[in-house]
Amino acid sequence: MNSENISPVLSDFQAPSRRETERLFRFRTPTDLDGQSVHRLIARCPPLDVNSLYANLLQCLHFSGTSILAETGDGQLAAFISGYVIPENPDTLFIWQVAVDPVHRGKGVALSMLEALLDRTLSMGVRYLETTISPENGPSRKLFQKLFSRRKAPFSRRPLFGRETHFGGGHDDEVLYRGGPFSAVGP
Repeated sequence: MNSENISPVLSDFQAPSRRETERLFRFRTPTDLDGQSVHRLIARCPPLDVNSLYANLLQCLHFSGTSILAETGDGQLAAFISGYVIPENPDTLFIWQVAVDPVHRGKGVALSMLEALLDRTLSMGVRYLETTISPENGPSRKLFQKLFSRRKAPFSRRPLFGRETHFGGGHDDEVLYRGGPFSAVGP
């Protein structure tokens, strides 16, 4: 598989600052009581894969330290990011899904959540962040490129799972993005 190394490049687009976003939303770690709300949120966020409710309950319980959610001022779930530390690579946080309620998109919440989650996991020894993105998912690609740019972190990408080879034609390709090393708290 080919790998492509990319240096971060700042774009003209300026996402809202993390401080501005945190005025609109409250970030916290999920609990098992959030599982149903997370499941409903992900169902409203195509093209995300909808896992079983049980899987979302386990994400909120077992991966709470490496996941984050955002609530509005009235306590409504606005966004959820699930992640885990890769057992064979304990310095790597893998982001499984990023789900933002359609009414809250464009407010910088996903980027601010990723930064908050990255800051939290740096104290656990995380130095790299990985995720997979299908080639057609431009918003996710831009989100992670913006994160790497803000943190001045180089990143690479390479094919990980092929449409035919791994998914039997039933799912788009998945490209692995790997950014880092990260060492300092961001802006």
